[in-house]
Amino acid sequence: MATTPWLDRDNIRRMLEESKTWAVVGLSGNPHRTAFRIAEFLQGHDKRIVPIHPDAPTVLGEQGYATLADVPFDIDVVDVFRRSEAAGQFADEAVAVGAKGVWFQLGVVDEAAFERTTAAGVPMVMDTCPKIEWPRTEWER
Repeated sequence: MATTPWLDRDNIRRMLEESKTWAVVGLSGNPHRTAFRIAEFLQGHDKRIVPIHPDAPTVLGEQGYATLADVPFDIDVVDVFRRSEAAGQFADEAVAVGAKGVWFQLGVVDEAAFERTTAAGVPMVMDTCPKIEWPRTEWER
């Protein structure tokens, strides 16, 4: 299996099984975007999604917010759909708002953000997708 610390099976399993509220950074109402499809997938698995987008759109029936700091309730996981070079700030913001986990999507890697986030005691997953990991987690049970 994975040898990289950000693909820790226990962290992946905990985030998928125990988290309820997922803030999705970069989520817009465009159904052709990956963020939309993954948010829809998460909703289909009983997760509440929270769109985080500068325009704060309502997506999939959920009110959006311009920033993580604007969300008036607890966030379990911050799922980031941004390029690697722009993603780290959202890991820092996730820690600042008290999120219980950070997930960077497939192809998104920022080792410095991983070090900062995990040093703050917040588990982080990078370079994979909940839709990919969900069946693996079910198989591992």
